Order: sequence, then C-alpha cells, then structure tokens
Amino acid sequence: MADETALTARELYRFYRAGEEETLALRGVSVRVERGETLAVIGPSGSGKSTLLACLAGLDEPSGGEVRVSGVRISHRPETERARLRARHIGVLLQTRNLVHHLTIRDNIRLAQQAAAGKPVVSAQELLGQVDLAGRGHALPRQLSGGELARAGLAIALANSPDILLADEPTGELDGGTEQTILTLLRDRAAQGCAVLIVTHSAAAVRVADRVIGLADGRTVDASAEPERQEAPDVTG
Repeated sequence: MADETALTARELYRFYRAGEEETLALRGVSVRVERGETLAVIGPSGSGKSTLLACLAGLDEPSGGEVRVSGVRISHRPETERARLRARHIGVLLQTRNLVHHLTIRDNIRLAQQAAAGKPVVSAQELLGQVDLAGRGHALPRQLSGGELARAGLAIALANSPDILLADEPTGELDGGTEQTILTLLRDRAAQGCAVLIVTHSAAAVRVADRVIGLADGRTVDASAEPERQEAPDVTG
C-alpha cells in the first residue's frame, strides 16, 4: 500500500543575511500533508508563509531541516535535481501566476508536461475542460480575464498530475464567485487523492480546509481563533 503522506517537512529554518543583519524567516516549522487532504496555512504578512511554500516546493533551500515529497528528499540537493523532482511530484500555483506570456494556454500546459517526461499525464484539452476553459486553449494570457487566468494557472499547476499541489494565495484577487470556483476545483483535486496546501488570507479557503495551521514570526502557532470552517463545497457534480 502506498504511503499516505504526500509531503513532510521537519524543523525547517530559513535565515537571510544582509550585511551584519540576519532575518529569521522560518524557525523550526514542521508540516505534514496526507494524500487527499487540504491544509490551509494562515498568518499575517511577513509571517513566513511564502518562504515556507518556496522551501516545500524546492524553489528555495531551507537553512536547516528537510523536506520530503512522496518519501523522497527534495531539500539540500542541486537545483537541477530539485527541478526534476518538482516536475514529477509537485504542482505550484504562485501569486504571480505560472504562465509564459508569449505562449498560448494550451502550449503552457504542454511545456509543463514536457518537464515531467515519462510520467502519465492527462491531455491539455482534458485539463482545460476540467477548469472550464475548453474553448480558450488558443488564447494568450493577456487575452484572459482575471478569473480565466486563475483557472489557467491551476490547469498548468495540475499539468504533471502532481502528488501535492502548493498554492500561494490562489484566490487573493478574485471576486467571490470565482473564488468559490477555484476552491471547488482544489477540493475536487483533493478528492482524487492529491494533497493540497493553500497559503491564504481568505476566510473562504480556511472554511474548506481539512486542517489549518498558523504562522507568526516564522513559527507555527495555534490557529483555533480563526473563522469557523464550514462544510466544503459539493465536488461530486
């Protein structure tokens, strides 16, 4: 039976130095996300949320501790190895989106799939259909609305059929209706066995999460004071 744990981070530290000054962005943060689980990470700006996500994705190296994805250590490896593991196991949706602006949406998806060469993936057209963009694959990013861009970014994050999806404020600039659409798509992916971690300020995202952890000054804190979570949107239809 496959290990149910998609991602494990143990005692992550991240230090930045500028001259004589040292900034402690992460101070011993541990995270575990199971397959099929949605985890929300909350906290004020500057608490270390985006730094944590970058370390989990292998986009940045922790100064201490380790990150494992599907049982494989991704931290403390050369960038080329981290990129290879990320392409095979992790989908990343960043605030700045993950689109190459001179490529069509369909070609953006195909580019992401090429990086995961050898791993079974769904077709670009099927992915576009899953995010309700079946007729927009030929469009360039600049030709899409904000809501369409958010869904296109999600399609690209899912292009490699990831074991874990890491999303940094995926609904931050969206209206309420589009936000619910994105959250439903994320929950649907979790229902299919993907682990989902959302860095967010959104109360709606917190409500659909299975678990919530808080960060403050680079440390985990009690998140029980956050808004009460409600039943997740129906993703069976």
